Amino acid sequence: MTRPPRSLHSLPPEGAPVPLEAARRGAWTRPLRIALLVALLGTGPAQAGLFDDDEARRQIADIKAKFDARFDQQARAQLDLAGQIQKQAEEIARLHGQIETLSYELETTKKRQQDFYLDLDSRLRKLEPQAAAEGGDKPPAKPAGDPVAEGQEYEAALNFFKANKFKEAAAAFGAFLQKRPDSSLAPNAQFWLGNAWYAQRDCKKAIEAQSAVTSKWPDSSKAPDAWLAIATCQQEMGNAAGSKRSLETLVAKYPAAPAAETARQRLKKK
Repeated sequence: MTRPPRSLHSLPPEGAPVPLEAARRGAWTRPLRIALLVALLGTGPAQAGLFDDDEARRQIADIKAKFDARFDQQARAQLDLAGQIQKQAEEIARLHGQIETLSYELETTKKRQQDFYLDLDSRLRKLEPQAAAEGGDKPPAKPAGDPVAEGQEYEAALNFFKANKFKEAAAAFGAFLQKRPDSSLAPNAQFWLGNAWYAQRDCKKAIEAQSAVTSKWPDSSKAPDAWLAIATCQQEMGNAAGSKRSLETLVAKYPAAPAAETARQRLKKK
């Protein structure tokens, strides 16, 4: 049999004591309602925090990927730069080696040419007494000096040059020419005087000395070599046009001379 609902009049009046059963029921349900309320209030922030953590992880992953890509790019650039520097260092070393080789070959060629001139000079001086003897009874055009003394003075000056004492050689050849301007050895002395000045890197005085050979003794065996020496000095002084004219003059006047062949080779490069 169902119990009829209570009416407002059936509720206990305010301030009246609550029945023991109702009090027990309320004491048990109050903590449960508080726990449910707290759970409902904490669900939203927890879910939001979960979504915030995922977004942060994604951003961190993106930043790490970009950093790795940039690091790889910089590493490759540094490796490429290091490779280029290594290649340039190898090229510089190779060019330095070539320069040293060419310098050595140039010095060797100069020394060989110098030795050749010295040997040729000695051979010509040995032939000159024979040529004078074959001249017969023809009187000399000018009074002859002491050939022995001339030879000794000339040889002494030449020995200075052989010993690379170019300053002393220039002084000795100059003294010889001043003392014996009409000697048969004068053209040779004048030529070696020019070489002594050139060895001292004085191209101006070297050109003056060699020009004296070409003007005073154009028929001398030293004249073609003097023209070649003039062209060399002019080139080193930056006078390329003058050097070319000197080489052309050499080839035109002395086409069969060994110096003319050297001049032709130089003219091909101009």
